[in-house]
Amino acid sequence: MAHSTSNKRAASRTAAAPDTAAVSRSSSTSGLPAGRHGFRHAVRMEWIKLRSLRSTPWMLLATTVGMIVIGVAAMANTKAPSPADAASFDPVNNVLAGVVLGQLVIGLMGVLAVTSEYSSGSIRSTLAAVPGRWTMLAAKAVVVGLVSLVVGEIVTFVTFFAGTAAMAAGVPQPSLGDPGVLRAVVLSGAYLVMVGLIGVGLGAAIRHSSAAIGALVGLFFVLPLLLAGLTGPTVSKFLPTLIFSSSLGVSRDVSEVLTPWAGFAVLCLYVVAALGIGGWLLTRRDA
Repeated sequence: MAHSTSNKRAASRTAAAPDTAAVSRSSSTSGLPAGRHGFRHAVRMEWIKLRSLRSTPWMLLATTVGMIVIGVAAMANTKAPSPADAASFDPVNNVLAGVVLGQLVIGLMGVLAVTSEYSSGSIRSTLAAVPGRWTMLAAKAVVVGLVSLVVGEIVTFVTFFAGTAAMAAGVPQPSLGDPGVLRAVVLSGAYLVMVGLIGVGLGAAIRHSSAAIGALVGLFFVLPLLLAGLTGPTVSKFLPTLIFSSSLGVSRDVSEVLTPWAGFAVLCLYVVAALGIGGWLLTRRDA
């Protein structure tokens, strides 16, 4: 009986050996320990998590509907300029007015892509699967950035065409072929990407949803109003919301503000700073 039991145990070990070897080969082939994932897998996981958040489809819907409705309403109420104002008349800035709402919603999406995991405690599982915190943050940034890019560009172009169609007769209608118009529409969509990435950085740095959302609102809405009232464009022209409204979202040059491409470069610095600080703090703190 003991001999039979010994044979069964040996057979069991023999049967289990190929599975263990297969796991070892898989781990050595991928260059990662079992249960750990590389950047491509991290991006896939972040995409699944972002689309599974209940707030994500509602926020994207709010961005789409809000931007289109505001753009159409603004253009429907745009009046023909007087001869004295004809040279500075820029209806493109009116049709893209809804981007101000879109930036809030996309920024919230970026914040919640990080902070929702801290509030639920699932960040521990994420870091167990992707222990490299820079890798995790980069994957979140890629997913939020791509979603923001697709939604931002599509909605800004749809808003532009819907808004121009709603303009009253006799009001000069802008065309994508006019100087500066295509650039303004494309950079306005790209602006939403920048806002989403800044939101990711704020979420990683602060980790608490309410505090990170407060910082987002302060940066994009409160601070520009305060500085515009205190310093005029001297300082406020370097803040994201003013960069959009006075540099990116216009087809004609505006005095005393950054040029469109200079403004875009400053926004890139905001993104690098937000993600850099967020990533650095991620590596310095426990989950």
